[in-house]
This record gives sequence, structure tokens and C-alpha cells, in this order.
Amino acid sequence: MKFFKLVFLIGTFSSVTVFAQEKPATSAEELAKKLANPIASLISVPFQNNTDYGIGPNNGTRNTLNFQPVIPIALTPNLNLIARVVLPIVAQYNITGNGSKQSGLSDAVMSAFFSPASKNGVTWGMGPVFLVPVATNDFLGTKKFGVGPTAVALKQSGPWTIGGLVNQIWSVAGDKDRSEVSQFFLQPFVTRNWKSGAGLGLSAEITQNWIANTTTAFIIPTVSGVTKLGKQTISLSFGPRFPVAAPAGSKADFGWRAGLNFVFPK
Repeated sequence: MKFFKLVFLIGTFSSVTVFAQEKPATSAEELAKKLANPIASLISVPFQNNTDYGIGPNNGTRNTLNFQPVIPIALTPNLNLIARVVLPIVAQYNITGNGSKQSGLSDAVMSAFFSPASKNGVTWGMGPVFLVPVATNDFLGTKKFGVGPTAVALKQSGPWTIGGLVNQIWSVAGDKDRSEVSQFFLQPFVTRNWKSGAGLGLSAEITQNWIANTTTAFIIPTVSGVTKLGKQTISLSFGPRFPVAAPAGSKADFGWRAGLNFVFPK
């Protein structure tokens, strides 16, 4: 069950937006650029759905809906604390055995980024990340509490956003009968936005399990757009998930990602 221990770590972090010291968005293009920035001056409530097919010898399916609320706190005029919780809701079939089914919450991941004001288009933030064992099924979580460092950095120039996120979590407490956690996560990303608010993005998600010495990796191209649902501003995104690497017997054949982001411009 190493495959899904921490793959929910900030899987599409680039779809999460938080509060920082910048001017409010004045156009669809500017709003879309802020949505491509994980530490932009924007409050939003994203829902990210990931579905993978053809997993393992039993041709299993896994659906993960990530609920990702953000709590922005301005500490000083030039420093923000961005607190974020990723809560995965999982339903999987034929993963642990032929005819098997598990559903419920997976472990939550909580991150806190201390982010100074951006300079020359460069924005960065760093802080702690926590693994919280709230899974409602033994197959969907680690039963371990973990902690480690996390950081994100990006450069925005014209319509382009280029950056990356990284974290490392080690287990420090929990069920002694369960395997220890030591996992590294890396997510490079690039996005190109247009004046209409449309965007084209490409990201990779790489998780290295140091205990099991296994690597899980996806490449995820997405298209996105900004629109209105009544008076509510929303961002929609969609794209395939191409599995590149996975532990033996757990690689998917194909997958897709869809995102719905409720945006609250100032």
C-alpha cells in the first residue's frame, strides 16, 4: 500500500491559491496568472478530482477527490503565513484484491508557508508540512503522524509561470505495527496564460518512498479557464494523468484530472 501513502501530497498544488501582498486581479488574464501562483493574493476553495484506471494485476480503479481549503494570515506588511489542508476522499476498486472495495478519508496533509513579498517576479515560501493520520480505512492511510520541511518557488514573466514545490515527510509517531514513513515529493510546473483567462499548464508529480525504495511519478498537462457561475468567479481545469513510474504491481494504465476552484478576488 506504499503507492497511495502520500501521493495525495499537494498533487495539484498549482490549483491552490492563497493570500499574499499583491494588487487585486483586474482582468481575467491577471486572475488566471494568480491562479497559477501557489502563493498569490487570492483566496479560493479548490476541489481537485483524480481518477486512475487499470491499476495492478486486477485492473483496479482509484478516484481521489482532494478538498483543499486555504487559510491566509498576514503577519506583517511584507510577510504572510499561508496555512493549507489537503483532505483526500478516496474510493478504490480491485486494488487490494479482486472484487475488493475501500472508500473514505485518507490521511490529511497540512502545510504552512512563510512567504515574503515577491521581488522582480520571483515568489517563494517555506515552512513545515505535517502528515495527520485521519484515514477512515486501514488501506487508505499510514496510521502515522509525520512532519518535515516544505518549500515552493516560482518566477512569473509576461504570460509565463515557472516554478516548483518540494517537501519531505518523516513519521515521528503512530502505530508501531505499520511501516515508517519517509517520503520525498517534487512537483515542477509551468503555465502559459492568455488575456481571455485561458491557460495551458504542464506539471509532474514525483514521490520517492525511501523506506520501500520505490518511485511514483505522473506527468499532467492541463487546460484551464476562468468564468462566472452566477456571481461567483470560478476556475475550471481538465487534463490527462500519464503514469510514468510506480511500485511493482500498482502502476495505472491511464488517468485524468479535473478541477473546480471557487475564487474570491479582493
